[in-house]
Amino acid sequence: MLNLSSDERRALRARAHSLNPVVSISQNGLSEAVVSEVDVNLTSHQLIKIRVYNDDRQAREQFLATLCERLDAAPVQHIGKLLVIWRPPTDDQAGAAARPRRRRAEPRRSKRSFQGSSGS
Repeated sequence: MLNLSSDERRALRARAHSLNPVVSISQNGLSEAVVSEVDVNLTSHQLIKIRVYNDDRQAREQFLATLCERLDAAPVQHIGKLLVIWRPPTDDQAGAAARPRRRRAEPRRSKRSFQGSSGS
């Protein structure tokens, strides 16, 4: 499990504020399918929210600790039934993010749009 400083945690909480939960944990608990789905989303987004449909606070805290341990992630926040976790990008992801993206071509304008507009 990764440890974050309070400043890092505060910055991640601010970034997570506008996120919607991407994974839900229901009455089946923390199944392998849920863990793999969390892993896929962490790989894609690094910072995710998880909704837990369980009224037991201890169980939610255990889910958070287990996910962070198994996926080498850091707990950011546990507020109500929402968990926020973060995992830094791997070297492969950092290289992909550094590559410039291709820009879309500008739409072609017809010649008519430039004709006929006189300044008088």
